[in-house]
Amino acid sequence: YAVRFSDRTSDKTQIKLMTDGLLLAEIQRDRVLRRYDTVIVDEAHERSLNIDFLLGCLHRILPQRPDLKLVITSATIDPERFSRHFGDAPIVEVSGRTYPVETRYRPLGDADQVDAIGDAIDELGREGPGDVLVFLSGEREIRETAEALGGRFGDRMEILPLYARLSHADQQRIFRPHRGRRVVLATNVAETSLTVPGIHYVVDPGTARISRYSARLKVQRLPIEPISQASADQRKGRCGRVAAGVCIRLYDAEDFEARPAFTDPEVLRTNLASVILQMAALRLGEIEAFPFLDPPDRRQVRDGIALLQELGALDPEGQLTRVGRQLAQLPVDPRMARMVLEGGRLGCATEVIVIAAALSIQDPRERPAEKEAEADAAHARFAGEGSDFLALLRLWEYVGEQQRALSGSAFRRRCKAEFLHVLRIREWQDLVEQLRRAARSAGIARNSAPAEPELIHRATGARGARFAIWPGSELARRPPSWVVVAELVETSRLWGRTAAGIDPAWIEPIAGHLVRRTYSEPRWDRRRGSVVATERVTLYGLPIATRTVAYAAIDPALSRELFIRRALVERDWDTRHAFFADNGQLLEEVSELEDRLRRRDIAVSDEALFAFFDERIPDDIVSARHFDRWWREARRSDPGLLTFPRALLLGDEADVSGRPEAWKQGDLVLPLSYAFAPGSAADGVTVHVPLRVLPQLRSGGFEWLVPALRLELVTSLLRGLPKELRRPLAPMPETAAAVLAELRPRREPLRAGMSRALERVRGVRVAESAWDLSRVEPHLRTRFSIEDDDGRVVASGEDLDKLRPQVARLLRAELSSAATGIERHGMGTWEAGTIPRVVTLPGTGDAVRGYPALVDEGETVGVAVMETPGAQAGAMVRGTRRLLMLTIAAPRPRLDNRVALALAGAPHGSLDAVVADALPATIDWLVARFGGPVFDEASFVALRGRVAGELVSALEVVLGKVAGVLEAAREVERRLDELPISPFEEARRDVQRQLGRLVHPGFITSAGVERLDDMVRYLRAAARRLERLPDATAADRDRMNTIHELEELHRARGSDPQIGWLLEELRVAQWAQGLGTREPVSAKRIRRLLT
Repeated sequence: YAVRFSDRTSDKTQIKLMTDGLLLAEIQRDRVLRRYDTVIVDEAHERSLNIDFLLGCLHRILPQRPDLKLVITSATIDPERFSRHFGDAPIVEVSGRTYPVETRYRPLGDADQVDAIGDAIDELGREGPGDVLVFLSGEREIRETAEALGGRFGDRMEILPLYARLSHADQQRIFRPHRGRRVVLATNVAETSLTVPGIHYVVDPGTARISRYSARLKVQRLPIEPISQASADQRKGRCGRVAAGVCIRLYDAEDFEARPAFTDPEVLRTNLASVILQMAALRLGEIEAFPFLDPPDRRQVRDGIALLQELGALDPEGQLTRVGRQLAQLPVDPRMARMVLEGGRLGCATEVIVIAAALSIQDPRERPAEKEAEADAAHARFAGEGSDFLALLRLWEYVGEQQRALSGSAFRRRCKAEFLHVLRIREWQDLVEQLRRAARSAGIARNSAPAEPELIHRATGARGARFAIWPGSELARRPPSWVVVAELVETSRLWGRTAAGIDPAWIEPIAGHLVRRTYSEPRWDRRRGSVVATERVTLYGLPIATRTVAYAAIDPALSRELFIRRALVERDWDTRHAFFADNGQLLEEVSELEDRLRRRDIAVSDEALFAFFDERIPDDIVSARHFDRWWREARRSDPGLLTFPRALLLGDEADVSGRPEAWKQGDLVLPLSYAFAPGSAADGVTVHVPLRVLPQLRSGGFEWLVPALRLELVTSLLRGLPKELRRPLAPMPETAAAVLAELRPRREPLRAGMSRALERVRGVRVAESAWDLSRVEPHLRTRFSIEDDDGRVVASGEDLDKLRPQVARLLRAELSSAATGIERHGMGTWEAGTIPRVVTLPGTGDAVRGYPALVDEGETVGVAVMETPGAQAGAMVRGTRRLLMLTIAAPRPRLDNRVALALAGAPHGSLDAVVADALPATIDWLVARFGGPVFDEASFVALRGRVAGELVSALEVVLGKVAGVLEAAREVERRLDELPISPFEEARRDVQRQLGRLVHPGFITSAGVERLDDMVRYLRAAARRLERLPDATAADRDRMNTIHELEELHRARGSDPQIGWLLEELRVAQWAQGLGTREPVSAKRIRRLLT
């Protein structure tokens, strides 16, 4: 292994364990890691800056070292994200073997954390033997907790600290055998980096010290904050290694659930100036080009570089300076580090380190709203000498004195009484210690004698002079943002006398020779048609104005470049020049062509377009106004000067054969569009379907795609087969080509064609259900866009049949608008005159039709326009039935004893309910017998008379048929009761499900009279199956498996009722062939109908 200052490797070393920092250092010397054949990055979920740097470096190295193996491991990683970053690398999930861990939540409430830890250890002591691991946020907190626990428990247990800076010898103590209970107080180094042996219990306060950049304060802080769920689970897992464990969390479950799943990567928690500085120090190249897993924002990158150049860490070319190398060694924001460096030069580093650390954390001085006056009085003792910086030094000295004089608990009480935040005090002290060590490593000398305040202010960058408005002034109580004073007078403090508020805008005209102007963020302004920049005007470092100004006069070369790039190349310009429109049209054609061909190498680069304009436009053209004036003259002599030649954008003409612009189905011609956008819902081919033609559009055939993509589609389908079916198909490209040549696109269903062609060319039989179109690449599945007359998309997706219900309401509205005067509602008698069989939508010729029908509205009937003849036929049956029931008196059937007894066992619950179910079915039966439904009033009157005359006798016949169904069902139930529970349970459940499908409340109307005799046959077949089951168990299972496969396919395809009846017929053919079937039936035939 190798760690900083210790290398335990030799020439014979095969496996080397090392820190991420050391491997990064090696990359500086060995850019492609020639010494290694495998790199394992463990605990990658920590996402430290070093880990992200290292992953980025390995991302660059891998293409140069194809033989290098990279393994990224962690217990709580987000594997898909890492896999995508490394080119969809394979993910291997290894289940760990741990003991169960019980989680207990013990929120602190008003209790002190140290006391709560002691209470948790007491609670765990009653659970049984075993060591306790307590997670804390830092060294100082560990020392104070150890002191408090030692006082509470005495010699009853051994208390050991564990943190990263602990000496090697002290760290080894936790691995030594011991007697009794041991409590290990550890930072999050024990979360993943180090495994503590013998741990049965964990106490987790739920916090850690996490480096985080404050955008508001512009400083890097090290706050103690709640850990993520992943970190909490890592901590919990530490007590499940040797036995069942208990984890006590000193917060509640709602707090845990509200926490983020993973800790933010350090690169997103760090001031980018720090990141850029570290990358420069490690020679990792420019940050914009570095393959971070989570790339930082470009604007922040620019701000970070500008800040480093301002601090002298980078030269104007972005190269690291000597100052930058020193700053890179200090673990604070570069601005704070620059203060420390200047403090060393001026001989006041000791004081400046304290100030820099204080500015890097949240202010430890608390000021509660209800006790502001008390807090101000307590903090007033630290003020003095007109400097907030010196107040921080006074506070530091006072805290040190009190801590040395008091015990840990007494010190905490003193801090609380004096409105000082004890945890922030600890943060401050820890950071000061870190800075002192880092300053020593960077060669920054600390002074032993106290430094003069002036030197401290110079090191911090303060101007030194601070004054207050004289108490007698009107402005004293509410001083304005800007004042001018006649004189400064120092008495007990520095006062400004004779003051007046001023507008800073007054300063610039009067003191123009004293102000300094700086320009930043040059950018193209589309509205102005010119390049602008932000001008900042300052007077002695005080900002007096910030405005947006034209940049052409300041930097004409850059302004010209930005005008060409943004206005002409990126087309971010509102202009009516003909060449601009022509160029846009050609670029759109190229973009559409790239989508159509699924390529991104056709369009010319932006750099080539820039060069095209750059060589034609004069050097003094720096804005839209300058361009318009020049172009008015230039276009007269050469109007095509700035029009893109087609050859510039396209080069060789691309082959678009097999990629048509429209899809034809009968007389319908539907536009096609193409998108090359992997990962987007629109990727692939989209058929644009006008809403009006949707009813006439058949769903079949679209799965064949356009000809150019069919080979890829066939290949994808073949690769999606199970491994045992794929093996005989190698080589796959040749098989795919042969299958495609055998297929009959759009003349047969795709799945059926694939099965037929594959068996013909390779002799391999594949069930049609094995072809899973949902598994092919998204761009190989046709997408539909349903659009209204204005071109608005009203529905889109890959399944046309699922889109139809989504637009049914809109389509009905379209049809209704075409059927003005036909639609009616609330009729109790026939009031519709003659209902037309078909209506045509205006403006569509004869292409789009609607089909009016009588519709059932519950208590009344109406007339509505249907989308298809099938929908019209179904609506007419139901509407006619309802109107007959409304206009014919309810019949009273006479039933013999056998029928009445059978009906008493119906699932409906009462005889009246059975009759109410049978009546609609009987009316449907009679209407069909008498030639209905009908479309005019006279025919309806005649139909009603015939139905009314036959209704009672027909109802009695139907109820007799129903009795037969119920008697057959009762026989099935008797057979089920007699059947032993085992080994026939699966068959029992199958028959019970069949019985429930056939006989249920409402089954008479849903099945129809014509099916009642068939249902008797279905139920007799089920009874015979149960009778023979004990002697044919294996054969029964095979038949049942066949039926179940078809039923599953039936459900997936939308449960067509007619196929449902065919499945019942197949059950008769399987188990009671002697009863006969209504029509020829086989599993093969049903499967073909389904696919």
